[in-house]
Amino acid sequence: MKPFDLKAFTPADVADPYPVYREYRAAGPVHHNGEAWHVFGYDAVARVLTSRDYGRRGPGGGATPVPGSHDTLRRLVENWLVFLDPPRHTALRSLLAKEFSPKVVTDLRARVRVIAEELVGDIGDVTEIDLVETFAAPLPILVISELLGVPADLRGWFRGRALDLQEASTARAARNPDALSRADAAAAELVEFFTGHLRDRGPDDEDLVALLANARRRGAALTDDEIVATCVHLLTAGHETTTNLISKSVLALLAHPGALGRLRAEPALLPQAVEELNRFDTPVQMVTRWAQQDAELAGVRIRRGEKVVLVLGSANRDPAAFPDPDRLDLRRDARRHCGFGLGIHYCLGAALARAEAEIGLATLLTSFPGLHRGGDPVRYAADLVFHGPARLPLRTR
Repeated sequence: MKPFDLKAFTPADVADPYPVYREYRAAGPVHHNGEAWHVFGYDAVARVLTSRDYGRRGPGGGATPVPGSHDTLRRLVENWLVFLDPPRHTALRSLLAKEFSPKVVTDLRARVRVIAEELVGDIGDVTEIDLVETFAAPLPILVISELLGVPADLRGWFRGRALDLQEASTARAARNPDALSRADAAAAELVEFFTGHLRDRGPDDEDLVALLANARRRGAALTDDEIVATCVHLLTAGHETTTNLISKSVLALLAHPGALGRLRAEPALLPQAVEELNRFDTPVQMVTRWAQQDAELAGVRIRRGEKVVLVLGSANRDPAAFPDPDRLDLRRDARRHCGFGLGIHYCLGAALARAEAEIGLATLLTSFPGLHRGGDPVRYAADLVFHGPARLPLRTR
């Protein structure tokens, strides 16, 4: 079997990577391609995600894929929660956790519903739409912008900067020589904005920036760089992953009319359906860890300092964990999926993402009973980390 190589993926493989995953998973849960270990089996992926034998930073301290030549971007990204290990990760996450708790998200649901209905209202009588552009991308960016206290008239600008930052994703940067420069420029603009936003926050303000500023006033060991980086991370993490969850959920439902009909007939299935849709076509297909010490994984010896890539999309299609995994079954108990990760890096915004997906799908299905695929092909971003359609042409009736 050839070593696993993302550069060999065709556009068809990017759109549907699961047959490739199945081939490697059947040959063994863990494979090495000369550069990194790739983990395809559910149990092995879960083991790495929940073990302190693996961390987000290599033993030498390196964590981010950003070269030193893009200093602003690198300094920003290396302070993101997703790239931190304990104790810094623990301290920062504990400050943010209560703002993303299920109770807080329950209180936010009414506002999310209003935003979703406004977006559908903006579509109006238009019959041909790009779902990404008109709904799936604006919904989460508007929600997270409100949480960060971003003025409404800047949210379009914010979305553009968030998209530029996502171009720093390793897969996209490898294909576009200008991607890192664009991301670095976006990072500089966002750092400038949030530095001023932080300076203007008072003790009576209630957005997430004020939360971090007030925590520092009470003695939390937070620098300006850490607060600003956290705000930018929340913007990006709360944007494209949820966009892809909504887009790919709609795509999967339209490809499975029986499941779509069942969901229309039984809207109470939505929470369970979102878990299954996340499992079936995971928005984040891969995450990276580094071995902190020598360890054994599925019978393979992993050496300290080696790179370990966890193929979440493959783990969520492992028949050992999910019987008949290539079937979309909205009644399946899919809560074991690792679409939001596991362990200490379990997605901080999982409850919010679930709410946005549930409300977004409900609003679309109610507003557009005749929703169906458009004539143009679906075009995927050339990325198997943040995985989803760049465009999703649909007809509303």
